[in-house]
Amino acid sequence: MTQAKSGDTVRIHYTGTLEGGETFDSSAGKDPLEFELGSGQIIPGLDAAIPGMEVGDKKTVDVPCAEAYGEADPSARQSVPRGQIPDDIPTDPGTRLQMQTPQGQVVPVTVIEANESEVTLDANHPLAGKDLKFDIELVEVKSA
Repeated sequence: MTQAKSGDTVRIHYTGTLEGGETFDSSAGKDPLEFELGSGQIIPGLDAAIPGMEVGDKKTVDVPCAEAYGEADPSARQSVPRGQIPDDIPTDPGTRLQMQTPQGQVVPVTVIEANESEVTLDANHPLAGKDLKFDIELVEVKSA
């Protein structure tokens, strides 16, 4: 059997869960995730777990936040005066919005708090600061 190695294109089925067991993403019922191993297309901790696996192999991988989406950066949180947000934009905590930087770059943000005078937005990845667990199955290897 062919072992997966850096540079190969691989396809995996996966289920990602948080420490409490809550599923945050899964390929169940979908096509397997395809990517080039070692290319940086997926989080480092998961990428590093696949070399040496063979088609049909399954494993559970614990990925600390430093090897996933990193620590949450407090400077990525910003409070905005409520008057600067149009009335038709929802500001309920947990709502995902998009903002635009002065340079024109679109940045996804999450509303983390809202009151009468301001809305606090967080530009961290929603999984930043979280340790992750993946159940993976290697379903295909296309050698480089």
